[in-house]
Amino acid sequence: MGDIFSWLEDGPVAEAIRGTAYLYPVLESIHIIGIALLIGPAAAFDLRLLGLGRQELRVTTAADWLLPLSRLGFVIAATTGIVMFLSAASLMADRGSAPWKLGLLLIAGLNILIFHRHTYRNVPDWDLGRPSPWPARMTAVISFASWSGVTLAGRLLAYT
Repeated sequence: MGDIFSWLEDGPVAEAIRGTAYLYPVLESIHIIGIALLIGPAAAFDLRLLGLGRQELRVTTAADWLLPLSRLGFVIAATTGIVMFLSAASLMADRGSAPWKLGLLLIAGLNILIFHRHTYRNVPDWDLGRPSPWPARMTAVISFASWSGVTLAGRLLAYT
């Protein structure tokens, strides 16, 4: 596995990041903006599913407004995260928080798939101001916890 990380670090993108003044801090700043766009709307949606906030706001309306922002944030955060990883792949892979971040990302991704395939559009009567069904509330808790954990592990990855 170390050979793969060394190969990634020796690539032209990684060398450009290491060799260009201020590129890494700019990437990191864009990464944080992506995280904000991902987690802010996702947390607002999760809180709506948990019954907090304006219950007269339909779940589908909240999803239609908030989830596209989260998707955009994910694309930004994932792209910049991968590019930053390339510049120091061996070092990052050796950090104790790396498997936690990856594992929590997988949990968050699976949670999204489960929610959209089995819960979101398949229960028509829960969108009418009623409390969210327990599977939706459970996915909200898992989403909030996993994205919070991804953020914490990412900060530990960057600074430990």
